[in-house]
Amino acid sequence: MGPKAVCLIISCTLLAWYMHTTFSANFEQPWKLMLMDSSLKILQHMASLLEKLGLMSFWDFLHILMRWQIVEPISDENVTVTDAIVKDVLVRYYVSKKKSHELKRAIIYFHGGGASFGTIALPHYDVFARLAANTLDAVVVGSDYRKIPKYHHPTQWSDAYDFLKSFLQPETLAKYGVDPTRVCILGDSSGAAVAAAMTQQVMGDPEIPIKPKAQALIYPVLQMLDTDMPSYRENEYGIMLPKSLLIKMMSEYLGIDESLEQAMKSNQHIPAEYSHLLKFVNWSTLLPERFKKGHVYTERIYGSSEIVKKFPGIVDPRANPLLANDSTLSLQPLTYILTCQYDILRDDGLIYVSRLRNNGVQVFHEHIEEGFHGSLMCIHKPFDLDLGWRLVGKIISWINENL
Repeated sequence: MGPKAVCLIISCTLLAWYMHTTFSANFEQPWKLMLMDSSLKILQHMASLLEKLGLMSFWDFLHILMRWQIVEPISDENVTVTDAIVKDVLVRYYVSKKKSHELKRAIIYFHGGGASFGTIALPHYDVFARLAANTLDAVVVGSDYRKIPKYHHPTQWSDAYDFLKSFLQPETLAKYGVDPTRVCILGDSSGAAVAAAMTQQVMGDPEIPIKPKAQALIYPVLQMLDTDMPSYRENEYGIMLPKSLLIKMMSEYLGIDESLEQAMKSNQHIPAEYSHLLKFVNWSTLLPERFKKGHVYTERIYGSSEIVKKFPGIVDPRANPLLANDSTLSLQPLTYILTCQYDILRDDGLIYVSRLRNNGVQVFHEHIEEGFHGSLMCIHKPFDLDLGWRLVGKIISWINENL
């Protein structure tokens, strides 16, 4: 047996071992999912290596990869697609071509990507937006925001809010034929954090006359205070979004500081004087029993006060929608929240469901037992999965029934 054959056998054995240990029978189309996840992890390792060598930042490498995937704003027989640049930020509009005497619904979409490498012009967002606009006879508008590592919080919040204020004006909605009583704010992952923060701000802002009828949050990241929840423990090395990548995103969203990243990894980044905020994210009281699974809520080790002085965003409700007080939450509109079992951010969404319901908000919660973070991305070839299409169907169906 030659060396090539030996290498092939070893490679196949390692691949089979990885498949067996990482991808259980709970996942559909496991081989396809394995290849996707492995490819993402390889790209992350390459980005880390380039950063360590001083050739480019982790995020700059991913930005380059994203640019190769950008979809141009091409209209089709069902939807008119146009781009606009507003204050150096891309805004993309998908407008249904259906002829109707009624005003259209509007979906305002904030994309995911950890405020680091996403854009509304990526293929899966393009597929979703076209489908939603055509199926719902709607206007779907997605706004980008400036990214890390060049820009940090609150830049992303400000970009999103500036766009939202300009869009939620009677003259703007009239321009696109939108019914002002049928507006939904939607986002996935970090974009769901933006969507939740935007909804909280808009509902309490008297200067914005038009309020959303609904919000929809897809596997949202809603807090940075506790990085040791059960979902963090269970999915530390999980599919698509391992803990190391999430912590890197969250820490660099606030600023470039390795000590902050290390403190967040060990869950020792909140000073004692901010311990009163932990009640808003206390999973021992807010998480449904079936998700605790014997996990023990341990006593917190507090961090240095200098952390919050240097990075105040770490306790800012604009970056942590779960920190909003009860009076703010009581104003929130009809809400849809989707969570996935195999997702490090699962418990963020579950706790928000509890807190909103405790404050009298009507919430429809969809939990996907076989789901994982990033499932919504899996709707364009060659990365499409049956699961991704089912999730899209569930989201569009809910919006159709409730908006």
